[in-house]
Amino acid sequence: MSREIKKGFSGGQYKPLSAYDVGRIHETAFRILDEIGVRVELKEALDIFERGGAEVEVNRGEKIVRISSELVEAMVKSAPSKIVLGGREKENDLVLEGTRVHMGTGGAALNVIDIDSGEKRKGTLRDIADIAKLADALGNIHFFVRPCIAQDIPIEDLVVNQFYAGLSNTTKHVMSGCDNAEKVEEVVEIAELIAGGEVKDRPPLSFITCWMDSPLCFASNVTKALIEVVKKDLPVILSSAPIAGLTSPITLAGTLVQLHAEELSGIVFTQLINPGAPVVYGGIPSMADMHNLRYIAGGMEFGMMNAAISQLSQSIGLPNYNSAGITDAAIPDIQAVYEKAHSICQCALSGSNLIHHAAGMLESMLTVDYGQYVIDNEIIGMAMRGVRGIEVNEDTEALDEIKRVGHGGDYLRSKHTRRHMRTEFFEPMLASREEREDKDKQGLRDIRELAKSKVKEVLDTHTPVEIDPEVDRRIRERFNIL
Repeated sequence: MSREIKKGFSGGQYKPLSAYDVGRIHETAFRILDEIGVRVELKEALDIFERGGAEVEVNRGEKIVRISSELVEAMVKSAPSKIVLGGREKENDLVLEGTRVHMGTGGAALNVIDIDSGEKRKGTLRDIADIAKLADALGNIHFFVRPCIAQDIPIEDLVVNQFYAGLSNTTKHVMSGCDNAEKVEEVVEIAELIAGGEVKDRPPLSFITCWMDSPLCFASNVTKALIEVVKKDLPVILSSAPIAGLTSPITLAGTLVQLHAEELSGIVFTQLINPGAPVVYGGIPSMADMHNLRYIAGGMEFGMMNAAISQLSQSIGLPNYNSAGITDAAIPDIQAVYEKAHSICQCALSGSNLIHHAAGMLESMLTVDYGQYVIDNEIIGMAMRGVRGIEVNEDTEALDEIKRVGHGGDYLRSKHTRRHMRTEFFEPMLASREEREDKDKQGLRDIRELAKSKVKEVLDTHTPVEIDPEVDRRIRERFNIL
């Protein structure tokens, strides 16, 4: 496998917005919440807003919540600026704060490209388990999001089994969506059984809640689940995903203004439920192809907007979650590589805390491919090397070494070279750096075939740290684990 680039380096080198731009978007979002408000139909949510000091009114039969800038500012201050997402092993913990960067998989694809046949088929529970195992072995993938929908099990068993398939096959942090309030309790119980007690300090899992139907509407079912997660004091990602030209203004700035207002309304809501609740600003803006109105994510503007999300969340001092690595390509081809590399580098260098969809995704999130995870692991590693930057200190400046070598010498045999040669350059796993003659002797191999062989090697040889057998038995007795 390629040499791992450590997670958690600080980004912030790339800023698509100026400080003035950030301030202006912030103030305009305040105006949206105060003058336009958000539509909320769930009575429990309306009661929470009203008790907290928001203005609730009925306008043409719609229940509208208006939130003052004073209330927004107070609730933003209530939310923690640092959140720890635990792994089953402590070395896989993620510390979300400032501009620390972590990248992981994404989720909810309907299709999987089969590793053996190469044909596209529906996702299964076995795919979730195998991709978790693959992600566990790939050092540049820092957390695991349920990659596809398991369409081979009953829907009532979906949430619990998808979480457990991840938790039992990787020791990295596991994330998934949950739109059923009743299932939140079951998932939390599983996490506590694995952890041997409360999971508040180092939760091995977190919830992604797509609670916002853009533009500016709370989705009642998911909002119910959001309330339950927040009451449990577990980390929650507020996922708002407006599509420029369809569910938000076509201009990048207009989409960011609307999205920022949506995120702020969710932050206020969570803090009114449970002051100090760990909440992650989860803006994932995208755009529509104006020729056919299809969702697209491979454009340069996608990376620009998602990098801007980092700046907006940093401006209010909260951790963020966004998207990169999505492509409109249907197979792992050159289009997939250049679209993925652009947005991954943009978001990493902007200092995004949790970049999901960074590995495995194809066909505008409809499909995942096993080999693509290996290819993306390499792209992520190169991006993280960029985030790490150039260390300048007495040792790396190498003045003494330059004096020693002098004029016309070389550095090949020096101790300084030996000390840094394994850490200074990123070492790829797939990319070939051989001369052309050597390539001809070896036989040229398509990178997709090479990636596929690496996948099979991992699935055949890698053994994730198992959940304690007694704990596994208790979980299987308590829940319908398939």
